[in-house]
Amino acid sequence: MTVPYRCPNCRTNKSRFNLIHQVPQSVKLNPQSGEIIEEYTEDQLNPFHSPYRGPEMKVQCAVCGLIEDERTFIKFGELN
Repeated sequence: MTVPYRCPNCRTNKSRFNLIHQVPQSVKLNPQSGEIIEEYTEDQLNPFHSPYRGPEMKVQCAVCGLIEDERTFIKFGELN
């Protein structure tokens, strides 16, 4: 389903956007060096590692540069 967007910051842009698809990578880092010690898949996370619960996609206004959740742009697009 397609829905109209509108930027809540500049309030005029309804057509130029960058869609940012987020791909989480679950890792364990060495606290001293920052090197990746271990990578986890979603089905093998240990009890101390919570899965990513953020949005799958963010939207950036290609006019003013604001980056927000897609829902923000959708809600503002409904307020014509």
